[in-house]
Order: sequence, then C-alpha cells, then structure tokens
Amino acid sequence: MLGRVRAALADVPSDEPAVRAPGRGFADSHAAGPTLDVFEDRLRDYKAQVRRVPADRVAAEVAAALDRRGAQRVVAPPGVPDAWFDGAAAERLPDSREEPLSVGDLNGVDGVVTGCSVAIAETGTIVLDGSPDQGRRAITLVPDYHLCVVRAEQVVDGVPQAVRLLDPARPLTWISGPSATSDIELNRVEGVHGPRTLEVLLVEAAP
Repeated sequence: MLGRVRAALADVPSDEPAVRAPGRGFADSHAAGPTLDVFEDRLRDYKAQVRRVPADRVAAEVAAALDRRGAQRVVAPPGVPDAWFDGAAAERLPDSREEPLSVGDLNGVDGVVTGCSVAIAETGTIVLDGSPDQGRRAITLVPDYHLCVVRAEQVVDGVPQAVRLLDPARPLTWISGPSATSDIELNRVEGVHGPRTLEVLLVEAAP
C-alpha cells in the first residue's frame, strides 16, 4: 500500500525535506521544542505514560519504570542495548525469530521493552518496523505492558515525513496509545488488541 502511495505522489513537488531514506540513519536532529511538546501532548491524550529523560539516564529510568510496574520478567528483542537494563531488577527474556517465545510464554511475562523506528508528533503515533531493537510484532501485542524508548531525533512532525522514512517491505506496526476499543454503546475497553498500558521514555537530544 505504501508503495502505491509513493508511486502516486512521485511527480508531486514537496517543500518538506526527507529526513532520511529507508534503511539509513537520520540526517540530523529533526525534532526539537514544539515538535516534542506536541508528541508528548498527543501521547497523554491517548492515556499513555510519558517521561522525558536525558540520554545518560535511560538505564535508570528503565529500571525505575519496571520497578513501579512491579515487573519481574520482561521480554526484550536482541537489538535492545544491554545497557538499558543496567540496574534493572527484572529478568530480561530474549526473543528472536529463530528462537521465539510461545504465546503462552508472552502471556505470562510482565511486559516488553523495545525501541522504535519513527514517531509522529501530529498523531502521537509510534511506528515499529521489526528491526532488532523492536522484534517480532507478537511481543508488543500479547504482553499487557509496553515500555518503548523513543529518541528525540526519531520524532517527525507529520505522517508524510514518517512514510518517507519507512520501508514498506517491512512489517509495520503503528501504535497510537494503549490498545483500546469501544462497543456499540461507546463503552471503552482497553487491552483487547494489544497492551493495556503504554509507557514512553522520550530521550532528549544532547545539548
């Protein structure tokens, strides 16, 4: 679908610079000031928990978040840095496509810790693309708690910029807050299609 959108827009001029091409690193720190404020505001509107942290405090904040949650066993894909778990009391359970945890195993853990591919300020959306620090889609759908570490430079203003950064051939998961749905009487039910609780550590760029 994204491929068809790209093809349809190929001859449409755009004044918005592409921040990075799929598979390449971000060219610079795109998000700052108002962009991060909007992203945080949208996440809070979705009832996600958000904390801004300096880069040198990621491990301490991961440990604190898991401690507040009372998490004893959490899943983390192989690309999540070991340093994120320095000082964390929770046991880290590895998961990979070669050695995946079963659905029963995932249902029995206290949460999952991942990075992200890109985040969108305008919609408060986090996009996962199955990269090593994000892992299989199942690990962020089955556990009831998702702790996601988002770097400030991964946050873009809107959907068009995000689409240009993503590879449509990858398995994309778009997350806008905790899982929630409503029945015909508009009664909100959380945790049906994914984690009931989404907590985001927004890592601010170094000054």
